[in-house]
Amino acid sequence: MAYTFRILASLAFFAGSALAQGTGSSQPNGAGGTPSVEARVKGLHALLNEQWEYTLRTSPEFASILGDKRYNDKLSDFSQVAIDRDIAQNRVFLSKFAAVDATGFPEQEKLNRDLMVRNLRETLDAAKFRDWEMPVNQMSGIHIDAPQLVTSLSFETVKDYDDYIARLKQLPRVFREVTVQMRKGMGEGLMPPKILLVQAAKQANDLATQKPEDSPFAIPTTKFPKEFAAADQSRLRDGVLAALRDSVLPAYVRFTAFVRDEYAPHGRTEIGAWALPDGAARYAFAVRRSTTTNMTPDEIHALGQREVARIEADQLVIAKSLGFSTVRALRDSIPKIPSLHPKSREQILDEYRHYVDQMSAKLPTLFGRLPKAKLEVMPIEPFREKEASTSYNQGTPDGSRPGHVFVNTYDFANQLTINNESTAYHEGIPGHHMQISIAQELPELPPFRQQANYTAFVEGWALYSERLGKEIGFYQDPYNDYGRLDDEMLRAIRLVVDTGIHGKEHWTRDQVLQFFRDHSSNNEAAIQSETDRYIAWPAQALAYKVGQLTILRLREKARQQLGDKFSLSAFHDELIGAGALPMDVLEQRMNEWIARTAAAN
Repeated sequence: MAYTFRILASLAFFAGSALAQGTGSSQPNGAGGTPSVEARVKGLHALLNEQWEYTLRTSPEFASILGDKRYNDKLSDFSQVAIDRDIAQNRVFLSKFAAVDATGFPEQEKLNRDLMVRNLRETLDAAKFRDWEMPVNQMSGIHIDAPQLVTSLSFETVKDYDDYIARLKQLPRVFREVTVQMRKGMGEGLMPPKILLVQAAKQANDLATQKPEDSPFAIPTTKFPKEFAAADQSRLRDGVLAALRDSVLPAYVRFTAFVRDEYAPHGRTEIGAWALPDGAARYAFAVRRSTTTNMTPDEIHALGQREVARIEADQLVIAKSLGFSTVRALRDSIPKIPSLHPKSREQILDEYRHYVDQMSAKLPTLFGRLPKAKLEVMPIEPFREKEASTSYNQGTPDGSRPGHVFVNTYDFANQLTINNESTAYHEGIPGHHMQISIAQELPELPPFRQQANYTAFVEGWALYSERLGKEIGFYQDPYNDYGRLDDEMLRAIRLVVDTGIHGKEHWTRDQVLQFFRDHSSNNEAAIQSETDRYIAWPAQALAYKVGQLTILRLREKARQQLGDKFSLSAFHDELIGAGALPMDVLEQRMNEWIARTAAAN
């Protein structure tokens, strides 16, 4: 799953916000003058609302992604002053939420308070690592985040275009602020690996050297709403192209030169996070944050090795059914089978749409609650398709913009079709689109929980969804079923190689590549790209398998303890019915559901 912009500014306090204990003297008190449960819940809601409004105001790109247009003419402040202000305000905000007395609160209201406190504490704990001084690599950064935002914006009114032009003119300021942070990182030893920065420089240069009219930033000028007057269309088109010519493209040229000539040459040679200041603590924190468990890197490494062996045993069954004596023999044969290579970009998109439609028809047998939001399958934009993986971008909570599965159709002749089915279920339905859309459609949840992005839950659910397709009779093509296992193998490999790179093993890039070649059917280009992804995002890739295995364990526990009372659809509805949750909180929630269901007549 991909959000178009990472939020730099975290949850912050807005001056004048309601106090946790209530917003006015008219609220009823309990015995001894203590505020009543009703008054304290009301105070919590007011504080949550103030926090959310601050988040949208200081993260205007995020607000736009959610369909809130109030800040569509603004870009985030990446200056050190803004970062320091957010940290200070987080501390104040934390003190207010921690002071909320949740005694007697309904379960979900207490969870609102507890999760907010947890999030704020984690944000403050992360600040000591100063990740904002390493804001750019080949996977993310202002240079590729900014053009991605375009596909998440609404262009329905003249004001939408005027706001967009105002935003474009601010990009040079953002590039300057980001460059300042990168220079500070250089001075403090906080540098990404050089191998990643060379790729980032090329990405920036590709955008810097385009003609204004060919830039992805110019896409909104290629089609205006039919009700726009000709004069407005001409003015707005000229305004966008002028902003690109005079502001955006020169900023890209300067940024490219900085990254290529000054920044990348100082990139670190060791690829592991262990080589950074406080490397071991930095990675341990990233592991806890990504998995929302207390598993150590060593434990995860061992788990990954067990999962690799288990999945290869399942792959061997398929290999033998197809006439191969070993998994290696099947794996080596796949690239040589013409029917397993797409004939066009459009074939890939058509397959994704077919699998999404196929699964959609089965949803009522698996879920009681279904999403209202629509889903569209689209190709990844050319400016990032070489490095990007197929991913999901959420729609707006009000349904005005559908969710998008962005599919990588780059170099289609060298792609394989065997993974399209499992990936369609992962990114689309019942994976990311269904889970995220339902979370956004839960009116009883405050916005910060509707938009929660605990990676182990979100990605664990999506990986679980791949297997769910098998359980209801899909993957009729044995090569697609092998592809499903190959995708699961990818997530198991991640447990081994991510901890190998960043943990005490200190794996080299060549070791990672070889482990991939020994256990995966991915082509060489995909293996290279995946390896660089794990180098760029320490611990992020651990969340998939940890989350999936947690969900499967909880489902099996419910099945065994409930017997005839077990309902798969009820289990699913409970699991995703409170938005994304940390794994430990999810486990408590599902254990309580099992107990309630078992006690019911």
